Amino acid sequence: MFESFLGVNPWTALFVLLNTLTIFFVAKKFLFVPVMNIIAERQKEIDDLYSDAGAARDKAQALQAEYTAKLSNAQSESDRIIKDAVVRAQRREEDILRQASAEAQAIVDKAVADAALEKKKAINDAKDEISGISMAIAEKVVERQLTAADQHKLIDQFINDLGDAL
Repeated sequence: MFESFLGVNPWTALFVLLNTLTIFFVAKKFLFVPVMNIIAERQKEIDDLYSDAGAARDKAQALQAEYTAKLSNAQSESDRIIKDAVVRAQRREEDILRQASAEAQAIVDKAVADAALEKKKAINDAKDEISGISMAIAEKVVERQLTAADQHKLIDQFINDLGDAL
C-alpha cells in the first residue's frame, strides 16, 4: 500500500497529462486569448491616452506661445495707441493755443480799432466844437474890431475851451 501510494501508475500519469493538456488548451482558447485581447486593447487605450496627452501638451504649448505673442503684440499696440493719443493731444493743444492766440489778437485788434474809432470820434467832436468856437470868435470879431491883446485873449480862451472839450 505504501508502494502504491508512492508509485507511479502509467495510466494515471497519462490521464493526468491529457487532463492537463485539455485544461491548458481550453484555458488558452477561452481564457488566455480573450485576456490577452483585453490587455492589448487596454494597452492601445493607454497608448492613445499618452499620445492624446502629448498632443494636448503640444497644443497647450502652442497656445501658450500664441498667447504670449498676442500679449506682446497687445502691449506694443497699447504703447502705440498711447503714443498716438499723446501726439493727437499735443496737436489739439497747439490748435487750441493757436485759436486762442488768434481770438486774443482779434480782440486786441478790435480794441485798437474801437480806440481809433473813439479817437476819431473825439477828434470830430473837437473839430465840431472848434468850428463852433471859431464861429463864435468870428461873430465877435465881426461885431467889433480886435486889438492884439483881444486876439491873444480870444486865442487863450479858445485853447482853454479846447482843452476842456477833450
